[in-house]
Amino acid sequence: MTTLASLPPTLQEVRNFVAGQWTAPTSTPGIELLNPATGQPLGQSPAGSPAEVEAAVDAAHAAFPAWRATAAGDRVQYLFKLKSLLEIHFDELAALITTENGKTLAESKGELRRGIENVEVACGIPVLMQGYSLEDIAPGIDEIMVRQPLGVCAVITPFNFPVMIPLWFLPYAIATGNTVVLKPSDRVPFSAARLVELLNETGLPAGVVNLVNGGKPAVDALLDHPLVRAISFVGSTPVAKYVYARGSSSGKRVQCQGGAKNHVVVLPDAEPETTTRIIADSAFGCAGQRCLAVSVTVAVGDAKNWFRESIAAAASTLQVGNGLDPATHMGPVITAASRDRIVSLIGQGAKDGAMPIIDGRNLPIDGKGTFVGPTVLDGLPAASPLMETEIFGPVLSVVHADSIDEAVQMIDRSAYGNASSIFTTSGASARKFRNAVSTGNVGVNIGVPAPMAYFPFSGWKSSFFGVMHAQGRDAVEFFTDKKVIVERWPREWSRKF
Repeated sequence: MTTLASLPPTLQEVRNFVAGQWTAPTSTPGIELLNPATGQPLGQSPAGSPAEVEAAVDAAHAAFPAWRATAAGDRVQYLFKLKSLLEIHFDELAALITTENGKTLAESKGELRRGIENVEVACGIPVLMQGYSLEDIAPGIDEIMVRQPLGVCAVITPFNFPVMIPLWFLPYAIATGNTVVLKPSDRVPFSAARLVELLNETGLPAGVVNLVNGGKPAVDALLDHPLVRAISFVGSTPVAKYVYARGSSSGKRVQCQGGAKNHVVVLPDAEPETTTRIIADSAFGCAGQRCLAVSVTVAVGDAKNWFRESIAAAASTLQVGNGLDPATHMGPVITAASRDRIVSLIGQGAKDGAMPIIDGRNLPIDGKGTFVGPTVLDGLPAASPLMETEIFGPVLSVVHADSIDEAVQMIDRSAYGNASSIFTTSGASARKFRNAVSTGNVGVNIGVPAPMAYFPFSGWKSSFFGVMHAQGRDAVEFFTDKKVIVERWPREWSRKF
């Protein structure tokens, strides 16, 4: 089991990493850190300050010219080494994620595996970053497009995937020749610090990747700093809007993944047992704290006759507890404030007319953890504000529709557009759904339609702000500028030399 005492000395307290050195924060203390499963103190995050951000950005800016001049094939060698180190320390990292985030060990390992996939894809930058050219666009004139790095890029990440989401951005940013300032969530600083320490073990030049901790003061300083060229962010929609507006107004390139209210549609011809198992995992996995978790199930037609009972039975068998316990199916939510907010929203749903057929409030768990049990709300009215609220907890609302068209219309009315799925054995129904639905990620008999690292992590409407998404080719486009060169070398000029 990973504890703070078993961490490297540099990671036993929250520190920044600037210009290749671990440094103690100089800003005022921020939030207290607690193990969400036990309530055990883990430390304290700093509030962050413009001065600390300034030091990190200056270090990244100073490292940029030499790093940009490093050949792409040489830059990715550090990522090959990082992949090896992530594999060697896989179990240790998973336990660390579980300790400070609360998810189960299996979920932490799944997160790490998806993060490593992005490191692997970014190792292909010598191919992915290639431009194109055309000879003789006019007699004796050639034209070439090349991609060049932007400079200093900031990466601001949330608590729910403390290693995977930094790896959505960081490998592509440095492989394309940029330098980075990573600002992890102030609720889970130790996993990101361990990731940076492993990066440092690869021999990556000082200043190429820097880590600065803190809350809103650190974020604002990154958004306003004139040397920061690009911002990558994942978090709630209100904060995503704020980051996108403030960063864009200072002339930066910004990509912001926001919140979600994901729907799955269950048709009468869906296979009941498999459908129920997959949807339960989507709704209650990671305690519902993932942006692709299903929040609303739309049971179409006769599906309502079996789905409500089957999902209630599945939810009631889930064992809630410490994620380090192999018998645990679902861990705690991140903080007591999150728990209280989720419990309040369950109560609001009941007041609005929904029936809590499985009620996760007042879960009998020993200890001081921040637990909410799996909850199923049946018949939530369309007019309920909860239909538009991102609960970000283990709460599934079950509603009913008479047709697939009505189900799609429900999804269209949502302000969010992160993900949706359909469960059916009909190819025609699946094709109709995936063509018509207004979400950026779509699953067919898939509960969590998370794209592989070589596809973009999409998102529409209020779930995404920007143009280019995380991962794959979109990441290469985001972290590079295109330069077009038009050149002429007339033969008569060559004769003069």
